[in-house]
Amino acid sequence: QVQLVESGGGLVQTGGSLRLSCAASGRTFSRGTMAWFRQAPGKEREFVARISGSGGSTDYADSVKGRFTISRDNAKNTLYLQMNSLKPEDTAVYYCAARVGLPTRDSYDYDYWGQGTQVTVSS
Repeated sequence: QVQLVESGGGLVQTGGSLRLSCAASGRTFSRGTMAWFRQAPGKEREFVARISGSGGSTDYADSVKGRFTISRDNAKNTLYLQMNSLKPEDTAVYYCAARVGLPTRDSYDYDYWGQGTQVTVSS
């Protein structure tokens, strides 16, 4: 089994920054795709960013491109999401996810999920 545990969420003002972390234990995913998704109240879960196993390939949703940076440290089995220039519309529960396969934006393709961490951006 795989366990993913997110941390780093919190309350921040508009324009502020946060860095989310996702620690993986159990089966390692040094060759697997990892991603961040988010879900705001009353909305469907949406793709934020994903990164390939080596970290050499990344992909971002248009809404966060240029503001968020996804990265990973395979030696530490940890995924990160650096979020800058935060906006109130970024408020959501953020989830990390992992899959053994090619990169994809579809949440249904991901096999393992964390419990989520709340990010709230005040205006």
